[in-house]
Amino acid sequence: MASGRPRLSVYIAASLDGFIAKTDGDLGWLEASARADEDYGYDAFLADVDALAMGRGTYDHIASIDPLPFGERPVYVFTHQAAAPREGVTFWELDAAPAVQRWTELGHRHVYVDGGILISSFLKDGLIDDLTITVAPVLLGDGIRLFPGGFPQISLALDDTRAFPSGMVTLRYRVSG
Repeated sequence: MASGRPRLSVYIAASLDGFIAKTDGDLGWLEASARADEDYGYDAFLADVDALAMGRGTYDHIASIDPLPFGERPVYVFTHQAAAPREGVTFWELDAAPAVQRWTELGHRHVYVDGGILISSFLKDGLIDDLTITVAPVLLGDGIRLFPGGFPQISLALDDTRAFPSGMVTLRYRVSG
């Protein structure tokens, strides 16, 4: 992480074959894989985050939730499409590097980056500091890829791994290069 800028973290679930949703955006497979009695660490992760960044597709998936489940944390949605204003949500047409500069100016210290395309754009610019990926014990065969590509090879260092009775496995990496 560069000095002074916020830490940028990914926290996401994917199928074993690398998809974050079915082609139509459905997440039923994930809900069917997770168990209510297993703590995958999301609440602890979110407690350390002071802002969220997501792509428009991710936002559209949760837009009907009122209130959004992020408390008072500001949400930044990266989009080139018009959107209805919403308190606590900022719609941006910024690229990754200018967004990080703005977050630095705003004093954010830890930003959660969510959504496959957005994650890839931040990876392309070398701005992601760590990734937590929970792998679900399911093969979707097709869908929306976790990493659609467009970024150079990135070396990661495994910080932690945790397996759950449901078959879910959480992997925590930091970008090492």
